[in-house]
Amino acid sequence: MGAPRHTAFCVSLAYSQPTLPMDWITIALLLLFGLLFLVAEVLFIPGTTLVGLVGFALLAVGIWFGYRDLGSSGGHVTLVTAVVLASIVIYIGLRPKNLHKFALTDVNNTSVRDVRRSDILPGSHGRTLSALRPAGTALFEDDRREVVTRGEFLAAGTAVRVLGIEQNRIVVEQVA
Repeated sequence: MGAPRHTAFCVSLAYSQPTLPMDWITIALLLLFGLLFLVAEVLFIPGTTLVGLVGFALLAVGIWFGYRDLGSSGGHVTLVTAVVLASIVIYIGLRPKNLHKFALTDVNNTSVRDVRRSDILPGSHGRTLSALRPAGTALFEDDRREVVTRGEFLAAGTAVRVLGIEQNRIVVEQVA
């Protein structure tokens, strides 16, 4: 007989707790996360994306809970707070001065040596570093380059001359 009374007392105690502080916490967290999603949308993920829509949805749910759980005056306070804070976030985030802090403004002026515009000219002389069977490596002044022959096999250390550049390949022949 003691157990049912104890259970009934615990259940009635659980349902008789005031819910007002939890309502404020829930509404405040909804507004906070809605604003955080809005900040992420404005500053880090520009454009209308899912993050911004989730932020606005969280703000709308927080305002709706404010009217539902706190009454008309509490709902008005929630609405005004959400509108003012969201306006501040959007105003600060969309100012051009603040956008330049997050924008990539550096210009990369470096270049890569393109093998199609070779600085090894036809008629240049060099020496093979590896055996050309028919491809291998040759040294022209201080530049190591991959070269090919027209099918001949040349030993390492052979003097070569550039015939031309065909399809991004330096074509060489043995110097007589």
